[in-house]
Amino acid sequence: MARTLCWFSCGAASAVAAKLILNEIPDAVIVYCDTGAEHEDNRRFMSDCEKWFGKEIKTIRSKQFSSTWEVWEKRRYLASPFGAPCTSEMKVAPRLDFQLPSDTHVFGYTADSSDVRRANRMLETYPDMKQRHPLIEKGITKSACLAMLETAEIAPPVTYAMGFPNANCIPCVKATSPAYWALVRKEAPEEFSKMKELSRRLNVRLAQLRGERIFIDEIPEDHPVTSPIAPACDFLCHMAEMEMEGKE
Repeated sequence: MARTLCWFSCGAASAVAAKLILNEIPDAVIVYCDTGAEHEDNRRFMSDCEKWFGKEIKTIRSKQFSSTWEVWEKRRYLASPFGAPCTSEMKVAPRLDFQLPSDTHVFGYTADSSDVRRANRMLETYPDMKQRHPLIEKGITKSACLAMLETAEIAPPVTYAMGFPNANCIPCVKATSPAYWALVRKEAPEEFSKMKELSRRLNVRLAQLRGERIFIDEIPEDHPVTSPIAPACDFLCHMAEMEMEGKE
């Protein structure tokens, strides 16, 4: 039987996307790829979402690696213009092992322009994969997702309040913004210190400042950090909330 798989990342967007799909397809399967490198509060958020969804979230893992750090150490590289090894090993590989050709895949890309571009790349990269992007379908942005969680009385992962744009691994080696790395230094100093040592050892300049690649420990101590996203619900957001509550 064909399944609908909602890929849950412990982020606000994937949570709202899953909730919308469950309203339409109650037997959809919610699946989470454990990378072993996310903030501990993500577990609390996942538990809150299971209550909101009314069903368990299935966790899958890499068969070869226990965390992103193990991938970086064993593969001996961090990132490239073509992506990062942690993504392929900790998210793509487990997904490929779990999925079936008949599955429909639901992703939490939002209607923000940067996410629309990412969704289009997914469609181009996997043309044979049946995909749905319900947040783009309904015009829902990331700030709207945060507002919808607020309405549902679910606190988003603490990483959002820290200033991170999502609830992904800390750190994310695909990030090149010095503001992002300055935030990691401020909020996750132990992880920053580990990455500082590892990136120096592998000779990888992860950050880009004024058009030049630099090591993350070369970012000025007073460099500004990224700011939290403010929840904001517009008309489309309210329409989606009414749909989830069965008030169409």
